[in-house]
Amino acid sequence: MNQGTAEIWDVAVIGGGAAGLFAALTAAEQGSRVLILEKNRRPGVKILMSGGTRCNLTNARGLRRLDAVTGPIDPEFPVDRLQGIRSIQEAFSSAAGRFLGPSLKAFDVDATVRWFESHGVATKVEANGKIFPCSDRASDVLEALESAVRAAGAKLWTLTPVQAIELAEAEGLFVVSTPKGPVHAKRIILATGGRSFPGCGTTGDGYGMAAKFGHTIVETRPALVPIVVEADWVRDCKGITLTDVGVKVVDPEGRVADSRRESLLFAHFGLTGPAILDVSRPLARAGSTRGWTIRIDLIPDHSAEAFESQLVESSRKGRVGISRLLPDRIPNRIKELVLSQCGLASGAIAAEMPREKRKALVAAVKSLAMPVATTLGFEKAEVTSGGVSLEEVDPKTLESRLRPGLHLIGEVLDIDGRIGGYNFQAAWSMGRLAGRVAAELTKGSSERASSGTIEV
Repeated sequence: MNQGTAEIWDVAVIGGGAAGLFAALTAAEQGSRVLILEKNRRPGVKILMSGGTRCNLTNARGLRRLDAVTGPIDPEFPVDRLQGIRSIQEAFSSAAGRFLGPSLKAFDVDATVRWFESHGVATKVEANGKIFPCSDRASDVLEALESAVRAAGAKLWTLTPVQAIELAEAEGLFVVSTPKGPVHAKRIILATGGRSFPGCGTTGDGYGMAAKFGHTIVETRPALVPIVVEADWVRDCKGITLTDVGVKVVDPEGRVADSRRESLLFAHFGLTGPAILDVSRPLARAGSTRGWTIRIDLIPDHSAEAFESQLVESSRKGRVGISRLLPDRIPNRIKELVLSQCGLASGAIAAEMPREKRKALVAAVKSLAMPVATTLGFEKAEVTSGGVSLEEVDPKTLESRLRPGLHLIGEVLDIDGRIGGYNFQAAWSMGRLAGRVAAELTKGSSERASSGTIEV
């Protein structure tokens, strides 16, 4: 920097997460002078943690074709059910799904997979549709992004928290205050993330920045979060995984707010795993867990009537143990606990079971109930529910309707989707669209601003 002048950036990206990195490399590839401001020692910390350090890049249900994937495709994945971007939109609220439409059209799942494949990250499809790197290493994903950022010519300042964003009206520039001095930029892309996993640096800083430009912040709550239940017996099951169960979350009025068929894990505090994280989203929107219940269907392939008929039929075939009528994939400890809750011994015989206990067993197996106490909060939440109101952002440009030149992407917005790679896909797509639009719009800037310096 020359004495008496300050460097002008076409685009300053605040936040070096998934959305921010993709926005930065996209804008830089189009010739914009781009600076990423990242508060951590390195960008993409949450990427490294995601998917159990494997990084669930996106979801194959959003593909139009499978030929972009070069790695193995699990034979159990229904290849005849590819739905394109509609399946991605359906993983979010109706409002968020509509909002994401232009971003997904600009950069869909096929384009995402091709991008990572072309940058050295071979991909594979698992049975549930989740797309992972073949290496199962999130570090490969981050390294590909960092390499692309460098190749595009974008600059990265780490350990650079943003203290404030102001306007220099006379120059038509944003001035970003940092410990390293002011940063002048024609456009800002706010990609600071939400409040989930604050140990990664996502502490909600962007909400205050957006609010200073007049934006409404929808109340933020933890989503995709483990659930604490009020059932002592659950703690006795710590470490047990149920691989294929139906899970419902029921509101205080007895209505099913959400349901999933996936795996879950018993923990010392309660429940976690894909099915639990997904059904936690209505709890986030409700704000209170009082009166809510988790119900688990241990045999989702069988109706209650079919299971009861099986019990009745077995009672006519001699001394058949009740536990033998439950699928082998249900751990013995869970079988014992279910029988115990119904007042039945672990070796109970179907033929000796009274009608009322048979009814109780059917109810327990098909709808094992646990009252919800609370969740583990933002410390363990994978995403944030709430954020900048979508009504105040143009979905076609991701530019603020209140402050021209300010783009908002990623979790800072009121957008949160189901588990399964959907939130990452939203990040890649929004980053691509915002980076492209910001680069195009800076090309029309004034000659003075495009000269690269400003008198100070």
